[in-house]
Amino acid sequence: MNTARTVGVLLALVASACPAFSQGAGVEWEVLNQEVVALYQKGQYDRAEVVAKRALAIAEKALGADHPAVATSLNNLAELYKAQGQYALAEPLYKRSLAIREKALGADHPDVATSLNNLAGLYDTQGQYALAEPLYKRSLAIKEKALGADHPDVATSLENLANLYKATNRDQQAAELEKRAAAIRARAR
Repeated sequence: MNTARTVGVLLALVASACPAFSQGAGVEWEVLNQEVVALYQKGQYDRAEVVAKRALAIAEKALGADHPAVATSLNNLAELYKAQGQYALAEPLYKRSLAIREKALGADHPDVATSLNNLAGLYDTQGQYALAEPLYKRSLAIKEKALGADHPDVATSLENLANLYKATNRDQQAAELEKRAAAIRARAR
């Protein structure tokens, strides 16, 4: 898998404490998510999966099945499955995370763009470019609108789409996106 693409697929693992949680549940959820990040970074996916499932259960119990914190937990678990090549397990979690975020936050929220990007990354990893491309494009459009055309997250989205274009032999389109991403990154320094 392309490392630049992997970097672009955000692991939305630790969110700030959610005020909707009761004090104890929110702290526990946050601690568990931090543990998931640490285990993920060490490549200890089996242990991270157990902890991620606990965090998901806490979020669902405390906040209900349609809360953005649940979407974050679903995304985290999906990322773990994807990292292990368990794509069939990851896909429905990414889709549910996306649906929750769209409903709770609105179709043009940056977290929706992250969910779109992550689902696109899953399809991209599997060579399902026709499924990935419209998701990458929608993610890019949301980020440009919500964050501005010169935001570093826009550069990441441009790079992800450029990598897909390269994988599908559209080198000229890829080069244009890479040039734009490089200009954004140069301005951000």
